Amino acid sequence: MATFISVPLKKTSEVDLAKPLTKFIQSVYPAGDDRTDYCRAADELNKLRKSAVGRPLDKHEGSLETVMRYYDQLCSVEPKFPFTESQLCLTFTWKDAFDKGSIFGGSVKLALPSLGYEKTCVLFNIGALASQIATEQNLDNDEALKTASRFYQLASGAFGHIKDTVLSSLNRDPTVDISPDTVGTLSLIMLAQAQEVFFLKATRDKMKDALIAKLANQAADYYGDAFKQCQNKDTLPKYFYFQEVIPVLAAKHCIMQAHAEYHQSVLAKQQKKFGEEIGRLQHASDLVKTVASRYDEYVNVKDLADKVSRALTAAKKDNDFIYHDKVPDLKELEAIGKASIVKPSPVVIPLSQKYSDLFEKMVPLAVQQSLSAYNQRKAELINATIVQMRDATTLSNGVLASLNLPAAIEDVSGDSIPQSILQKSKAVIEQGGIQTIDQLIKDLPELLQRNKEILEESLKFLDEEETTDNELKSKFKERWQRTPSTELYKPLRTEGSNFRNVLDKAVGADAVVKERYLSHREAISILCKPEAQLNASIPSANPAKTMQGSEVVSTLKSLLSKLDEVKREREQLENDIKSVNFDMTTKFLTALAQDGAINEEAISVTELDRIYGNYTHKMQENLKKQEELINNIQISYQEFSKMKQSNSEANLREEVLKKLAVGHDNYIELVANLKEGTKFYNDLTEILLKFQGKCSDIVFARKTERDELLKDLQQSIAREPSAPSFPVAPSYQTTPSTTASASSSIPTPAPRTVFSGKQPPPRPPPPSVPASAPAPTPVSAAQMNNPEIPTAASAPIPSQAPSNTLPTQAQGPPFPSYPGFTGYYGMHMPVGYNPYMYSQQAISPYMYQPQSGQAPYPTQQPGYPYPQQPYFPPQ
Repeated sequence: MATFISVPLKKTSEVDLAKPLTKFIQSVYPAGDDRTDYCRAADELNKLRKSAVGRPLDKHEGSLETVMRYYDQLCSVEPKFPFTESQLCLTFTWKDAFDKGSIFGGSVKLALPSLGYEKTCVLFNIGALASQIATEQNLDNDEALKTASRFYQLASGAFGHIKDTVLSSLNRDPTVDISPDTVGTLSLIMLAQAQEVFFLKATRDKMKDALIAKLANQAADYYGDAFKQCQNKDTLPKYFYFQEVIPVLAAKHCIMQAHAEYHQSVLAKQQKKFGEEIGRLQHASDLVKTVASRYDEYVNVKDLADKVSRALTAAKKDNDFIYHDKVPDLKELEAIGKASIVKPSPVVIPLSQKYSDLFEKMVPLAVQQSLSAYNQRKAELINATIVQMRDATTLSNGVLASLNLPAAIEDVSGDSIPQSILQKSKAVIEQGGIQTIDQLIKDLPELLQRNKEILEESLKFLDEEETTDNELKSKFKERWQRTPSTELYKPLRTEGSNFRNVLDKAVGADAVVKERYLSHREAISILCKPEAQLNASIPSANPAKTMQGSEVVSTLKSLLSKLDEVKREREQLENDIKSVNFDMTTKFLTALAQDGAINEEAISVTELDRIYGNYTHKMQENLKKQEELINNIQISYQEFSKMKQSNSEANLREEVLKKLAVGHDNYIELVANLKEGTKFYNDLTEILLKFQGKCSDIVFARKTERDELLKDLQQSIAREPSAPSFPVAPSYQTTPSTTASASSSIPTPAPRTVFSGKQPPPRPPPPSVPASAPAPTPVSAAQMNNPEIPTAASAPIPSQAPSNTLPTQAQGPPFPSYPGFTGYYGMHMPVGYNPYMYSQQAISPYMYQPQSGQAPYPTQQPGYPYPQQPYFPPQ
């Protein structure tokens, strides 16, 4: 009776996890020990998949432990990698566990770029392998019974978890084996078998009959529900697996009911309810007979039938002779209680006891995304602060250049180079002078063109694959069931559009820089000259009045010194802001653990304010101090201008000095801008290369998926019938032709003769030849050439005149007829028969007619050019 049901494993195709995971890790994480560890973990995960689902598995707990460890690892990496069609696209292919296919094509399979699909199929194999391990247990000892029950409950929990999560994990119709209806039925079957195992243990431990009856009745209830679910689903009975399972479920339902009735009858006997005892035993006997008559090939109930029969016979005998208790009708019997002591094991991660996270140091994807958003907010705040400080520096430099400060208070002789101009010239020369700017401007178009080519090549990948997908969609229509490339590539196309906009803006910025450089190129060229040539390039003027001891000059020098100090403070503040580093990983992990989600905006704003609030306050005070200093400088400079002697030469000299000061400031800014632009293009090249790799990867994955889908479509088309029914045969194939010409030059082939199993009768001996028989008449050459000339032997037989008409249907070779013999088909060919004669259309078939005084065979066949062989009768 111990017939238990196990579930076959799903089979999968090989998938390389290491390569795409390693590529993603290298594109996201900086070089270092962590990245090396992550790449090594990706290789280990790939090896673990091959061990768990890429090879045949033994029905042993060690194999199940490997599969569960792989499932735990999938659950661990799912929140840490962006497993989507548009980012990290991995296509997993699994075959239907119950569909064995046909000779015209393989079994049904489904390929999806979904890690949830992989998890579902692996969990199915966990349930299937657990059922196989439980079925293999030897139920003769308590330890094996406990093990079998534990694995059946594990299998039930695994299938039940799939039932609850498969549709949300796949977002499309699954194969039949992992559909909610199928796995729900399998979960109930496993639960029924776990209950049956506990019934067997209770029976072996000789527990109370009341408890055993309840355990058996509950098991019968589970089996009955599973049987009804199989019957109610249209898709399940067509599979051979369920064709074998459904009778077992029906038989188990009856058997467990019979057990329940038997043990309840024992309880009734103990309570001296002898009529109830007989009624329950009769019901148990009927159930066992039903199983024996209908499901004998699936289960063996001989022992149970014998036990029930003996008990029923004894009970009837005792009741008939002693108790005379009324046997109640089946409907009048009290319902047997139920006791369920099994339940599906919940799927709680980790399932494996030997699990260790390969990517333990890697933070979840939600934390990665939050860190990315935080870094973006941080960068925006820092950039805004630095831009504000640099704008303040540019403003102060512009004001001083417009006032020709500090050159105006240094230029008292009128013919020497002011010290500030000399310092500016030295700074320009140290940075490479005008050649540096020329080289940087020359390099920008090349960098720009390289980035444009990478971007266009990336988008070309998407365009070509999308065109192919649209063509196949229009060809196969509703059969082409996969996400359209147009929808799938929307994020990538949006990203590509953003890159194109960035490049367009960069082109505009390059043009502005180039225009600015051309407007200040002359002043920068003058600053690049040696000191003597620089002094010659500056117009001289009459010596100004000596103002060295003037109070206004001292005031201006003091104010300019304070302004320089404010600038240095800003430079130091900028360096301090850039050097601040704070790891938000702990904050986000704590929030994720406490709330199950991360409110990135609130956390980031709070932390950024705490970290950079003090620097922002210092910057505001610095800007306020600069504003006051610039106002005081402008007031003091007005007094200085009134005191200074003014003429045309002095004004020209002052304008040149202002131009040189502005040229220096613009040179410094242009070099910084061009270097930033060069760095921007180089950084953008790396980003675009990653974007190109992303496009290439998804296109490759889509091509792989397309090839798999095309292969499946071809197999499904091959399995379909070419037509709903055979065409009706034309009339000329079924009705014999009545218009066939009798004079057709080519006879219709004769139908194949079918010989019976009987042997034909022996051939009769040839007639005797008299000794005085005349010799055969020789055949002349004329008679050979003209068969119509009769010979002496053939003259007396006018009935054998030749005929030019051939039969319309070949009837096979004619046979001679002897006196007293009616003739038959299938006879051996006579020795004198000429097989070549039928090729001569003008020759009539040979018919042997023995005449009195004539040789038994003709001396020569008409039209036969060779001499007649002598006949030797058998001795």
